[in-house]
Amino acid sequence: MSWWRPWADRIEPDAPIGAMTWYRIGGRARWLAHPRDAEDLAALCRRVRQEGLTLRVLGRGANVLVRDEGFDGVVVRLDAPSFTRVTFDGARVLAGGGADLMRLCRTCAERGLSGIEGLAAIPASIGGAVRMNAGGRFGQLGDVVRCATLLTVEGALREVEKAGIGFGYRTWGWDRAMVLSAELELAVDDPLRVRGRFKEYWRMKRATQPVGERSAGCVFKNPPQESSGRLIDSAGLKGATSGGAQVSLRHANFIVAAEDALAADVLRLADHVRRTVRDRFGTELELEMEVW
Repeated sequence: MSWWRPWADRIEPDAPIGAMTWYRIGGRARWLAHPRDAEDLAALCRRVRQEGLTLRVLGRGANVLVRDEGFDGVVVRLDAPSFTRVTFDGARVLAGGGADLMRLCRTCAERGLSGIEGLAAIPASIGGAVRMNAGGRFGQLGDVVRCATLLTVEGALREVEKAGIGFGYRTWGWDRAMVLSAELELAVDDPLRVRGRFKEYWRMKRATQPVGERSAGCVFKNPPQESSGRLIDSAGLKGATSGGAQVSLRHANFIVAAEDALAADVLRLADHVRRTVRDRFGTELELEMEVW
């Protein structure tokens, strides 16, 4: 019997995960799983580990590039109601790992809950946003996370306080663990003011980033005391192309994809950018987007 038969009603073999990312390019996954709840997911993780398979979680697919060859492993989507539920208790918000960050930012703004309006226009699930400590110059999600419920790749549940999560710049301290939920501690404010800030941050991002185009967000992390976008722009790389991929003319730290682009085009262009910046400025850029 195939290992996945106990989950046959919620596992898709040969699933087109590349099309589920914001790039909408790349190959397929050998299996795509939709667990019902934390217990179901934990059992799946244990079985996947026994089989020696690789497991990844796909949230909103905003910072992921799937190689054209696809992903030979198990991809999990936390899209069941038990993973997307959001509840409010005063200024505290409990959000499932599969909840949509942009929708939550908007809802909190409407309720007059301040602390995450600066994350407007960041397309992510709560789980992905915690793992990457998503944010920018208007704040990071880790600033307001009080605690999180995690599931390790071994299938063990962990309740972790903020200090133990290990937030850093676009990183955290739990490697491949999955975020089942996160509790946020926000501040009560005038809904008009919070909505105003949310709309202003959204407007600013749309004016400076290729929000409506196919991309994985920022391709590279910012080096210490520097901006990857400024370095790439200074190297004369805005508009540079490789096949169907192009360094965005609006923001140099974005690589956008045309309809006929391949994942290989994006990777070649990213490597060209990295090598050019290193040769020109002596700075080694580190990928922010995940490559599967």
